[in-house]
Amino acid sequence: MDTNIGSLDSCKPSSNDVCCPANGTVSAIQGSVSPTIINSSEATLGRHLARRLVQIGVSDVFSVPGDFNLTLLDHLIAEPGLNLIGCCNELNAGYAADGYARSRGVGACVVTFTVGGLSVLNAIAGAYSENLPLICIVGGPNSNDYGTNRILHHTIGLPDFSQELRCFQTITCYQAVVNNLEDAHEMIDTAISTALKESKPVYISISCNLPAIPHPTFAREPVPFSLSPKLSNKIGLEAAVEVAAEFLNKAVKPVLVGGPKLRVAKACEAFVELADASGYAVAVMPSGKGLVPEHHPHFIGTYWGAVSTAFCAEIVESADAYLFAGPIYNDYSSVGYSLLLKKEKAIIVQPDRVVIGNGPAFGCVLMKDFLRELAKRLKHNNTAYENYHRIFVPEGQPLKAAPKEPLRVNVLFQHIQKMLSSDSAVIAETGDSWFNCQKLKLPAGCGYEFQMQYGSIGWSVGATLGYAQAVPEKRVIACIGDGSFQVTAQDVSTMLRCGQKTVIFLINNGGYTIEVEIHDGPYNVIKNWNYTALVDAIHNGEGKCWTAKVFCEEELIEAIETATGAKKDCLCFIEVIVHKDDTSKELLEWGSRVSAANSRPPNPQ
Repeated sequence: MDTNIGSLDSCKPSSNDVCCPANGTVSAIQGSVSPTIINSSEATLGRHLARRLVQIGVSDVFSVPGDFNLTLLDHLIAEPGLNLIGCCNELNAGYAADGYARSRGVGACVVTFTVGGLSVLNAIAGAYSENLPLICIVGGPNSNDYGTNRILHHTIGLPDFSQELRCFQTITCYQAVVNNLEDAHEMIDTAISTALKESKPVYISISCNLPAIPHPTFAREPVPFSLSPKLSNKIGLEAAVEVAAEFLNKAVKPVLVGGPKLRVAKACEAFVELADASGYAVAVMPSGKGLVPEHHPHFIGTYWGAVSTAFCAEIVESADAYLFAGPIYNDYSSVGYSLLLKKEKAIIVQPDRVVIGNGPAFGCVLMKDFLRELAKRLKHNNTAYENYHRIFVPEGQPLKAAPKEPLRVNVLFQHIQKMLSSDSAVIAETGDSWFNCQKLKLPAGCGYEFQMQYGSIGWSVGATLGYAQAVPEKRVIACIGDGSFQVTAQDVSTMLRCGQKTVIFLINNGGYTIEVEIHDGPYNVIKNWNYTALVDAIHNGEGKCWTAKVFCEEELIEAIETATGAKKDCLCFIEVIVHKDDTSKELLEWGSRVSAANSRPPNPQ
């Protein structure tokens, strides 16, 4: 049995196959052919780590140099299959590795000890929340300094060097502190294989004096990882399928809803098979957008409670049975805990567990196995979709703008919709872009990413850098608010150095609009920048870059024509000036409900 590692999800292109041994171990194992013997000068820790990264599908590593990681960076650069990309700061390097992992299936970043490690923490926490395998490598202190009671620079002034490690322990699934060569091979391999198995970030600290030293354990080319596949309990799987089939087959108008954990469960294809076989109406949770094909004949839109796609919530919430595959119900996805769902009507399928109604529950059942087996047992029932088709009224068009009328956000996204194809991908920043991009109809093959669980403003700049680097054949369209852009703007510079051809729509409405709709105050107003001039200054005549500032629809149309025509091989930065109160209706509704949830008084003691 082969397990794809180079891709997080079967819906997206894989880059590496890794075989699984019969004994179920997780290790680097030797096959019948002996691995190539490596020149002794290259049999080093640094080159071993570099080869491992290339093996698992990483061809780009995002880094910020510091004195503790410089020797390690030399050895990463020396690996022919590895490209080192220097970022402006550690936070963006982490966000770039996050975006890269969303496309390639795994990402990596390299920073220096403590000052770099603590700077990248926020990005690693976001990757943890989104179930992304990310290798965070830190250049650590000289191995001789451990246990000496010395105080080092880049620390908080204590002889204890463990502050960074302790910070990473809660946001990574494995931590390796490599300060000797004897077990370095094992620790590095265990860390990387754990990231792939758990689909979570890991932390690897490597003492600064070790990367260049040859060691016998690195004397041969590393054999590809061999990871034991996760398997369903056959008896539990059969029982879960039998109960679920009975539950759904007696329902009159059941529906399917895909959630964000379809990705980590590698169950996208299985979900589509179930949708095809069952005939049920198919919806997607907001954080699962892009994981379910929107061109499916029974697709009815995004289920997001009161801010769902038109007519979608009515069909889902009136169903007498619903199967949710990989959902996350948090305060944002539930619109302030206001979803009108009933537990007794629901089948909740998590990556390795199935709960049917108020019970029973079945553990050790993999989502993709469950969905595929269930597809064979369901009666075809398209009642919910027929009901949707009967009540559906096509969306209206935004009011036609008067000549030179100030541009409206709904007109902007009407034109962005026309730009989408199988050769594009959308990155939506935290903010009103969540809601506007959620309404985009994705063509087959069009990528889509946003960070809903963690929701860190500024994520999209680094993520756009990483995603575009991972799939250079796609043109990334990033929708970023001005407030978010101010957090991480510097790495537009790195996009230019890498020759990326992204289109960035900078939506300038003068502040943190999403926070205004939750709770307004003077802190939500930001200093306005001349964003196009800023990007021009970053460009500084090096690389291909084109900028435009648009105030009306006529200027927008002209800018998009240029970005997709004469400047299609450039990074195109289009600053869109809109009114500070021009928001989606969904944000207005969502903001008031989330505000109500945030302001609940304490329970009586």
